[in-house]
Amino acid sequence: MSKLFSFSGSDNFFPGGSIYPNPKESSLFFSLGHHVDVYFPHHKRSRFSPPIVFSGERVEKKNPSIEILPDECLFEIFRRLPGGQERSSCACVSKRWLTLLSNIHRDEINDNNKGGVVSKVEYQDVEGDGYLSRVLEGKKATNVRLAAIAVGTASRGGLGKLSIRGSNSTCGVTNVGLRAISRGCPSLRVLSLWDSSSVGDQGLCEIADGCHQLEKLDLCHCPAITDKSLLAVAKGCPNLKDLTIEGCANIGNEGLQALARCCPNLKAISIKDCPLIRDQGIVSMLSSASFTLTKIKLQALNITDVSLAVIGHYGKAVTDLSLISLPNVSEKGFWVMGNGHGLQKLKSFAVTSCRGVTDLGLEAVGKGCPNLKQLCLHKCAFLSDKGLVSFAKTASSLESLQLEECHRITQFGFFGSLLNCGAKLKAFSLVNCYGIKDLNLGLPSVLPCKSLRSLSIRNCPGFGDASLAALGKLCPQLEHVELSGLHGISDAGFLPLLETREADLVKVNLSGCVNLSDKAVCIMADLHGWTLEMLNLEGCKISDASLVAIAKNCQFLSDLDVSKCAITDSGIAALARSNQIKLQILSMSGCSKVSDKSMPSLLKLGQTLLGLNLQQCKAISSSAVDLLVEQLWREYGYSPFFFLQVPFHQRPVTRF
Repeated sequence: MSKLFSFSGSDNFFPGGSIYPNPKESSLFFSLGHHVDVYFPHHKRSRFSPPIVFSGERVEKKNPSIEILPDECLFEIFRRLPGGQERSSCACVSKRWLTLLSNIHRDEINDNNKGGVVSKVEYQDVEGDGYLSRVLEGKKATNVRLAAIAVGTASRGGLGKLSIRGSNSTCGVTNVGLRAISRGCPSLRVLSLWDSSSVGDQGLCEIADGCHQLEKLDLCHCPAITDKSLLAVAKGCPNLKDLTIEGCANIGNEGLQALARCCPNLKAISIKDCPLIRDQGIVSMLSSASFTLTKIKLQALNITDVSLAVIGHYGKAVTDLSLISLPNVSEKGFWVMGNGHGLQKLKSFAVTSCRGVTDLGLEAVGKGCPNLKQLCLHKCAFLSDKGLVSFAKTASSLESLQLEECHRITQFGFFGSLLNCGAKLKAFSLVNCYGIKDLNLGLPSVLPCKSLRSLSIRNCPGFGDASLAALGKLCPQLEHVELSGLHGISDAGFLPLLETREADLVKVNLSGCVNLSDKAVCIMADLHGWTLEMLNLEGCKISDASLVAIAKNCQFLSDLDVSKCAITDSGIAALARSNQIKLQILSMSGCSKVSDKSMPSLLKLGQTLLGLNLQQCKAISSSAVDLLVEQLWREYGYSPFFFLQVPFHQRPVTRF
């Protein structure tokens, strides 16, 4: 047999002759031990040959696979791969390989290039703030994807920002996935976990142990995370600057106290709906970060006046403060906060649904915050005209004032604040304030509020012509005017506002003013058309006459909304005939008198249009719109965003 196989050796190898009729099959043999007969050829040896095992007369053929190697061997092989691309390629072989690769810590990689110059290719995928960013939502949020991200981003500078929103119900993100991130992404700076019920302390502790550069942590509705996690973050991530905790029922004061002790660079905190967090945690945070904390948001917490007193005393660096739904905070808390004289740098203050905002409390805030520029009050049921006017007198740096659902505010408070505000007030917003009644007030002869540039009054049913006429005299420099949902406004009140302008209007929103007619629009186009850039006439009582005036006078108008108006094809044709108007946004939603005849006009307007709203235009057929889109592509090489809804064809909203 040795001659037959060109083998020089003992013929006692396998007594009885050849074991296969075809001698060439002997090249498949290799040794498996002393109890198995095998054969090695001396030439054309395969790099890896599958074994053939003999058991009596039965021949068993084993499929070749590297999977027979234990995890320890594969681990040693993977960590010696020459580069990140090779490791990424291996991760695509199987989940087992992916899992092993994702558990290799960056410090365990035996890479000859580690510490050297990184190739330019590794920086081509950099996003956002200068580092890689990944977002996993819903069904895509799994441990396997996290492991793939950990391995795949290592060769491109490392992951910098990770956001996990929701979780797969069957195989969602757990502690195992975060462990992979902690091992493979030590450069992680931003981590957001939203609705991740399967992630607990172990996962976040892994992040704290492996991602020491973490600067921003966002935990939203993570019920399995407790103070233990925050203790680990405080110890392992001293560079933490931004913390958001929302709906985490098992996080309390101990975690905040640890962060206050160990994170000296903390600049922003946002805490919402955490029942275990009380005054002790807030006090520790504020007192320890007195000179670094700039942004504070507290919502739906069981804190008392003590926390506000500490904010007023220790908030020396705070510039933005938001207090929402704090039922246990009284008037005393706001008064003490304002008189603490610590909020000297406060620029923006927002309060929503806090019964402690009274006339006395708001006046104290005005006196104690000399640099306050923006105030937003929402659902402050105990604030009256007296408190608003007193605040306006003291807040000399105020630039923006927003009042929403403050029903004790009347005309006296509204005009009183305008008369007594400082010379820096630029914007005033009044929304859903039902205490406003249209009274013919005799305003004193005082200097007008010439600093006001933007006025927004929405859904205040008592605001009418008398108030609007007085407003025109008091604020002659308005450029942006929003009068939305005011059924009491008519031409009689709007025309004086137009005629008393010292500055020209730029943006005007009159949506829902059902008593404004063509007369007001035509005069506005004639007086202010050369500066108008945005005009919303949704629901106004206008016709084609208004469009003719707009086409003639408004050469810089880029955004026009005439939804639910009685315009026809003739009005659209007038816009198209104008050689100077260059609309970018045109909305005609609910214009039932506009038909397919307007398609040539829209085609001409399409030269500059970026968006076109044709929802509820029942006289426009689906086939006409399809033809318009085709012609736009042929004429201009593009098509604007279309918002279409043709009910009789059940056509969905479409983007072309």
